Amino acid sequence: MALDPVAQAAPDAAGRVELRDHTPIADSPHYNPELAPVPLEQRTWTTYNFFALWMGMAHNIPSYTLAASLVALGMDWVQAFLTITLGNLIVLVPMLLNSHAGTKYGIPFPVFARAFYGVRGANLVALLRAFVACAWFGIQTWVGGKALHVIVGRLAGEGWTGAPAVLGQVWTLWLCFLGFWVVQMLVIWRGMEAIRRFENWTAPLVSVGFLVLLAYVAVQAGGFGPILSEPSRLGWGAEFWRVFFPALMGMIAFWSTLSLNMPDFTRFGGSQRKQAVGQVLGLPTTMSFIAIVAILTTSGAVALYGEAIWDPAELASRFDSTAVVLVALVALVLATISANLAANVVSPSYDFSNAFPRRITFALGGLITGVIGVLIQPWRLISDPGIYIFAWLGFYGGLLASVAGVFIAGYWLLARTELALVDLYLAGRGAYWFRAGWNWRAVLATAVGSLLAVGGAYGGPFPADGLIPFLKPLYDYNWVVGLVGGLLVHLALAPRKEHS
Repeated sequence: MALDPVAQAAPDAAGRVELRDHTPIADSPHYNPELAPVPLEQRTWTTYNFFALWMGMAHNIPSYTLAASLVALGMDWVQAFLTITLGNLIVLVPMLLNSHAGTKYGIPFPVFARAFYGVRGANLVALLRAFVACAWFGIQTWVGGKALHVIVGRLAGEGWTGAPAVLGQVWTLWLCFLGFWVVQMLVIWRGMEAIRRFENWTAPLVSVGFLVLLAYVAVQAGGFGPILSEPSRLGWGAEFWRVFFPALMGMIAFWSTLSLNMPDFTRFGGSQRKQAVGQVLGLPTTMSFIAIVAILTTSGAVALYGEAIWDPAELASRFDSTAVVLVALVALVLATISANLAANVVSPSYDFSNAFPRRITFALGGLITGVIGVLIQPWRLISDPGIYIFAWLGFYGGLLASVAGVFIAGYWLLARTELALVDLYLAGRGAYWFRAGWNWRAVLATAVGSLLAVGGAYGGPFPADGLIPFLKPLYDYNWVVGLVGGLLVHLALAPRKEHS
């Protein structure tokens, strides 16, 4: 189907396309103002905005625990650092590929998905991504609430930290969890612009808490010598490689959600160069920074306390200096709010709105995210480093990788980056209605890629021999298997002229 020259303007000097007339789609049940293409005058995000976004998203407690958990699993600081850095360089590739459409057309992730799964079928992958984000929102809120609990406990004393238990936790911890949840809901209720402003002013500050933790541990341990000399329990032989590959998949999976929904942010980009450079400077550098700080701090904890304490709130609670605890954890609380809003609320807010455009606004979608994030019981997901990496990260990473494979095949190899913008919002007709609003080819490609990636899931809540035993060997490479599987099956099924 040819692009509509009346409604869809030619690309500007930065390669961005604008929908000048919304009249043809304004009455569509698949349209609302928040899902509509962003006008050019509102695409104002600069390189710094994207860099600050990544600094805000990467510098948070779960990013710290991600790196620290590798030390807890037996790696030394070199092994852990290399694993995380490589994982982030790999995931940056699909992230930049999927970001392109957001900047070019001004559309969010769920609308982008309509080009491949159909106007209705996009809800399948949007809601899959949304529920993963809800779980992450809950995890971030739980660890942020724990940090807040330690802060208040240092000021209030034993009466606070030793309060009676309710449902397995002291009731004061539940109170901090609830308070942390409410603050985030208030910010998201004010919309995307409030999130952007929050990211800008917190981004330069969030490093403080982690550096304070590291400095205190280094001083107590007698310098970096004892920290850097902590040996690997895995060595560099077969035992290391058995842990390395599934751990690498977990590192990639940590940001596999953002590799899909970056159009939610890049739709506000001033140019492809600004969003790409901002992300290239932002993701690898900020994650490498937080990784080395977390690794050194956790290795220092081993030297000091004889065990790898991967939870920074628990580690800080052991410090003698109240001032250090307060400075470090206040900064970490701000960092966690910043990351949670950007990484785990924006996307599902759009996704839920996409499912019911006439009934769910961006703000209401954020509230739904918050409620589901609590119901998922995040304190269970982050209870053990093995479950955290191999079960939680590995499983959902494989699922979302198959979606990323379909996106890359559809946008870059089949559509050659050309989309009929109006048709993304039309009901009953247009290039992306396919059959009853669903493209069965993309759905089947996702199902096959996901089955290959996670069908052999083992460990934690999964059977020791794998859900499907003969697929067990593939699970250690789940993200790569899902990405390649989804991409190849979609290419094999889709006609070359699918979007013409």
